[in-house]
Amino acid sequence: MALTRKLGIWMDHSSARLIEFSMDSAESKTLTSTFTHEEKEKTLGKNEYLMHNKEQHQQAGYYKNLAESVKGYDEVVLFGPTDAKVEFFNLLKKDHHFDKMILEVQDAGKMTENQQLAFVRDYFSKKIIKF
Repeated sequence: MALTRKLGIWMDHSSARLIEFSMDSAESKTLTSTFTHEEKEKTLGKNEYLMHNKEQHQQAGYYKNLAESVKGYDEVVLFGPTDAKVEFFNLLKKDHHFDKMILEVQDAGKMTENQQLAFVRDYFSKKIIKF
């Protein structure tokens, strides 16, 4: 029987923490968006249209990098305090590379790193079938 690769992603529009689930441990890494609050203030002072265009372009790059990190997993749960998880979910659903992946979105508020690890561990532990 093949081992399924499981990943939990706590995310908002500025960063995503990828937590790989396994029975004995959990490894994590963080990806961040290049569009920071300081950059928003700087471009907003120049031109609002330019700021929104730049924000959308950099947000698309953030989601693209995140999608590359998700490839190879069988199950992914997206959770976090903003709509970023739903936006990313919809992006993955449109891409046929992710058709066989089990994707789920869960609501969650701001969490510490330990709370994020516990959330992923609890989520996938409940899905394990015991014989």
